[in-house]
Amino acid sequence: MHRKKIILDLDTGIDDSIALAFAALSSEVELLGVTGTFGNVDTMTGVRNALDVLALVGRTDVPVLAGKTCSLAQEQFCRHAESARIHGENGVGQANLPRSPRVVEKEPAVDFLIRMMNEYRDGLTIVTTGPLTNLATVLLRDPLLHTWRGQVVMMGGALTVRGNVTHFAEANIAQDPEAAKIVMESGLSVTMVPLDVTMRSRLRSSDAERWRSSGSDVGRLFGCMLDYYIANTLGADETYIHDPSAIVCALHPEYFTILPFHMTVETEGVDRGRTVVDHRRLRDRNPATKVCLDVDAGQVERNLANIW
Repeated sequence: MHRKKIILDLDTGIDDSIALAFAALSSEVELLGVTGTFGNVDTMTGVRNALDVLALVGRTDVPVLAGKTCSLAQEQFCRHAESARIHGENGVGQANLPRSPRVVEKEPAVDFLIRMMNEYRDGLTIVTTGPLTNLATVLLRDPLLHTWRGQVVMMGGALTVRGNVTHFAEANIAQDPEAAKIVMESGLSVTMVPLDVTMRSRLRSSDAERWRSSGSDVGRLFGCMLDYYIANTLGADETYIHDPSAIVCALHPEYFTILPFHMTVETEGVDRGRTVVDHRRLRDRNPATKVCLDVDAGQVERNLANIW
């Protein structure tokens, strides 16, 4: 079976952890590395969570690298109170993950991304589930990579629905609108997996119970994490599948209705963080950016419900 070469760029909270475990265990993925960023948690907490999740699922071969610690426009990261409520103080729903003895790689995440993008000019997919600061920094540092022919699949944005941190803005984009604007206008092949589709797919309390009943430590811990996430998002017996949807889309775009648009991001005023079609390029052909607007939710749910 051909395996897709993937790098995950994560701000490792609960749904990022599920996405990471899914990718790490998938026979369809060759996971080349994990790069950390800020968002749900600070960067160093996120990379620690990534190391622990990878150890839990038996993938200590995957390198983990620390990336940018704050947005392009700020000098430090300030964690939002909602992130702490939704993901817990430790980012993984207060689950007590066994501590991996591994430490983060010495190579900075941005350097790693530049090296991998140059090595795999057209055979690499970068999946982002946090702010786009690492990737934007890559493009600022090495402008020649604007011609890179790989693929970016990003969880973020909202096009036909309201945002989840402001009326207009989705959380990952809101963390660093300037970075998102750079990436979306870069000419890279970018597929946006926005709230429009991630809110249509659900994981349920019954999935958490099945994971806990799997008989494995990993199933038990992820079941507890999912229960915490459900209780602190929708508060019923189900929750949205945000970050894992991006992994599923990278592997199975046929599950999604994807339309090409020239996309950009508003960076000023009340619209700050809003993902919009670039009105300046409405008549331009062959957009590099594409947006998922519908999904076969059942397919996404079935892929994720039986990870363990």
